[in-house]
Amino acid sequence: MSSDITENAEMSMDEAVDAVKVRLQKIRTGKATPAILDGITVEYYGAPTPLKQLATITVPEARQLLVKPFDRAVIGDIERAIHASNLGMNPSNDGMMIRLSVPELTGERRTELGKQARDFGEEGKIAVRRVRQEANDGLKKEEKDGDITEDELHKDRDAVQKLTDKYCTLIEDIAVAKQKEITEL
Repeated sequence: MSSDITENAEMSMDEAVDAVKVRLQKIRTGKATPAILDGITVEYYGAPTPLKQLATITVPEARQLLVKPFDRAVIGDIERAIHASNLGMNPSNDGMMIRLSVPELTGERRTELGKQARDFGEEGKIAVRRVRQEANDGLKKEEKDGDITEDELHKDRDAVQKLTDKYCTLIEDIAVAKQKEITEL
């Protein structure tokens, strides 16, 4: 029974790592990446639709994105959605596709984004620790109910702690790598 708790804890910790990765991908580093546009939705025939379902997004140059809609009739809507997203990029529409130049980051903005990356990492580690607490509570309940012995409780708690340490280190490494990427000129 307790192995279910540790397996569920590991899956939840894995999800926390994935959530941190997704959040960090959206931080603009001065390099063009299609992930910058992931959060943008476009009003398409009355329904909010993710931009990546309406167009192909490519990176022809290190600091340029190319958005080519599948349906040219929606190009104006895509342009308005990009403007409304406050990404700090001005779309250039030629009737066929939209070009976005990713501006160079200032030193102050790099520092700000580095702090944001660190904060995302901390939030991920907090989520992992919360999972650890829930797993330990579940293990204590099982021991109280007589489902596991005190020795099994200690063994399983040690296993959960090892998982916590592993995932916190992984998140820290991911956040530090992103900070390094942001601060590199």
